[in-house]
Amino acid sequence: MQGARSFREPFRGGARRIEWTMTTETARAIDELLVVRCQAGESEAFTLLVRRWQRRLWQYARRLTGYPEAAWDVTQETWLVVLRRIRSLNDPAWFAAWAHRIVRNKCADRGRKIERRRRLVSRVVQRPCESADAASDSRSESLAAALRRLARNQREILLLKYGHDLTIVELSFVLGVPAGTVKSRLHHAREELRRALQGERS
Repeated sequence: MQGARSFREPFRGGARRIEWTMTTETARAIDELLVVRCQAGESEAFTLLVRRWQRRLWQYARRLTGYPEAAWDVTQETWLVVLRRIRSLNDPAWFAAWAHRIVRNKCADRGRKIERRRRLVSRVVQRPCESADAASDSRSESLAAALRRLARNQREILLLKYGHDLTIVELSFVLGVPAGTVKSRLHHAREELRRALQGERS
């Protein structure tokens, strides 16, 4: 699976890692070109950008919301923001980080709205509003199981780094923390993931 490969890649060396880097750089160059064309008003370029990023942004939103349908709503809202504001993006190379930050903000907005509704319902019926837990998949692979054992912020930073190929600087922008904090969180998240994987295999 691509996700599993992405998480394992940092612990490997040699030609495969170089090939992966070259592929990532090529993809970034394509994205930059599409962003420039979008800023020039080419609708076809925007369609191609959506095709390239739709699933990745949805996967990130699903990780944050926990629900596929909610993730689709967030993703659609994100593309509306991108469409309206893409001309304000000064550096096309920052599209990935910019788009992920929009998703993150939309998920945060959604969470606040849901919490306000729950408080309102709780006042009306005078009892706590129970939230449904997402069903766990007992047949998930060991990597997915290990990731679920991590703290939410650890899962998020690993997903952004190795699942979406964001750089340290881009992660700093998306998460709103200094680069040094990003490096520290990545280090601890990798260590926790390694321990969790060892626990799954034992």
